[in-house]
Amino acid sequence: MTLGYGDPDLEGLKFPQDDPLVITPIIGNCPVMRVLVDNGASVDILFHDKFIKMSYNDSQLTSSNAPIYGFIYVECKVEGAIQLPVTIGEEPREATQMLNFQVVKATSTYNAIMGRTGIHAKAAPSTYQMVLKFPTRNSVGEARGDRKMARSFYVAALRPNGKGGRSSL
Repeated sequence: MTLGYGDPDLEGLKFPQDDPLVITPIIGNCPVMRVLVDNGASVDILFHDKFIKMSYNDSQLTSSNAPIYGFIYVECKVEGAIQLPVTIGEEPREATQMLNFQVVKATSTYNAIMGRTGIHAKAAPSTYQMVLKFPTRNSVGEARGDRKMARSFYVAALRPNGKGGRSSL
């Protein structure tokens, strides 16, 4: 099974575009909007406010001693870690993988970040085509990026307080 990209993957896209790849997977049995697919991130992150809104609590976290450093090398304290199932795609071409999320209290326009550890579960992202492809029992599945949502939150992140965009979860 080949996870390749071609001209059919460009259908419906308007160029030029440089939007981030933002998808809506099912994390821990809860649809989670605004998940950034970031192959530059070394860990999978779930932001604490979304973690609480998903009806989890801090007692479910395991300790995590490893700090996370942002792109300007500022340390972000990890509240703890939790392993949750992540389902992407739609039946009959969906896949579920257990991911270890680092839960952090930080301001973000995203609810979660799927980093290299999540992507390396045999997924192949393409920001150019705005799609994440992955193997399933029934051929190749895909999760298409939501350009409107991605652009809305990217613009909001550029605001002075770093938050904004639509408030739906």
